[in-house]
Amino acid sequence: METVASMSQMLIGLALGIILLLVLAIKTRIHIFVALILASITTGVVGGLPFAKVISAITSGFGSTLGSTGIIIGLGVMMGAILEKSGAAEQMAFSIIKFIGKAKEEWAMALTGYIVAIPVFSDSGLIILTPLAKSLSRLTRKSVIGLGLSLAIGLQLAHVFIPPTPGPLAVAGILEIDMGMMILWGILLTIPTLIMSTLYAKWLGKKIYMIPNEDGTDFDRKEFKEEYIKSIKNIAQIYKDKNLPNAWLSFAPIVIPLILILGNTTVSFLKLDNGLADILKIVGHPIIALIIGLLFALYGLGKSLSKAETNAAIENGVKSTGMILFITGAGGALGFVVRDAGIGNALGEAVLTIGIPGILIPFVIAALMRIALGSATVALITAATLTAPIVPQLGLNPTLVAMSTCAGAVSFSYFNDSGFWVFNGLYGLKEVKDQFMAKTMVSFIGAFSCLALVLIVNMFM
Repeated sequence: METVASMSQMLIGLALGIILLLVLAIKTRIHIFVALILASITTGVVGGLPFAKVISAITSGFGSTLGSTGIIIGLGVMMGAILEKSGAAEQMAFSIIKFIGKAKEEWAMALTGYIVAIPVFSDSGLIILTPLAKSLSRLTRKSVIGLGLSLAIGLQLAHVFIPPTPGPLAVAGILEIDMGMMILWGILLTIPTLIMSTLYAKWLGKKIYMIPNEDGTDFDRKEFKEEYIKSIKNIAQIYKDKNLPNAWLSFAPIVIPLILILGNTTVSFLKLDNGLADILKIVGHPIIALIIGLLFALYGLGKSLSKAETNAAIENGVKSTGMILFITGAGGALGFVVRDAGIGNALGEAVLTIGIPGILIPFVIAALMRIALGSATVALITAATLTAPIVPQLGLNPTLVAMSTCAGAVSFSYFNDSGFWVFNGLYGLKEVKDQFMAKTMVSFIGAFSCLALVLIVNMFM
């Protein structure tokens, strides 16, 4: 009886902590960082952990989490700032459109968003590349909604699934997953989802047929007809007056670190032990790989900028991530409290009793947090934190747990999501029905198609 009471106390502590977190974040002015710390204290104290040990777990968890992810987040943000300021993001979009070919602009925009979001925050990428989507819409007479939503899909999937963006980076750290494996599985699961979501965006572009006017200040909406669509005769004319960096320099800061990290993962997986493997393990460490990428950005792309412009761009980028670092650390603090209080084991036993498949737990938690708070990053950190202690007990594959977490965080973009309003504002969607059909509906498609793939893979792993 004593064990049952203890387990009940632990689960009550966790439930009260989550409820407090949601109430503080939704109903009060208290910031999510403070709400996470207060939820951690409540969870630990009510769950039976002495107050002194609760505080110790919070400080240890905060420092440990930032120790593993903070440097990488900072380097990734710096690199993204240079890509934005130098025009490399636009050059990548331009190059992808030329590579994919005419009459495939939605696919080009989706792939552009997917690549750009690896170092650049999704909202920033959407703002940077929206002028391109509008320009393509005017030239081809394709709906700006189909083009813009394809772009947003690519940005969102990479932002939630592929490091070094903060959310998936924190998930990999919390679940102790090799960075290369996180990148590889993120790509494998999101490519099919990107295809399905882009097909939906193309269909919706015909249902919500809008073309920007010449000065780009408003949109003309009418019924779609196939004969409206035109082919771009010479896409190079779009950027003939722009002084953009060349394609190799634009892609290098992203591609080179990814190759190095995946190289490190490969030699570690194969257990190779020679001089080349030792070198790959060094240069393929995420911190070293991102430093190399940043150097390519600084001395390849940054040469067109003055030192003052470069420093200003980096400082502005870092400022925007300061609070994300705090939230990431606070999520780690909650995780350590859950672990030290024994709540993780209690939750695992409860899950086994209820019978819900363990692989669904991170998805459900992340989806609920996304619905409640609107932030994919917070949803990722919270779900990974609460799930990590039960992964060994339930015999789950940590990488698939991470993918399930990311799938849940994609879901339900609506009124409390900043990206929802950024998209609607940029693309002139004013009716709630249209807003729901665009950003909200495509987030459902992304979440549940990824979850379906996770469940299929889980059957064999």
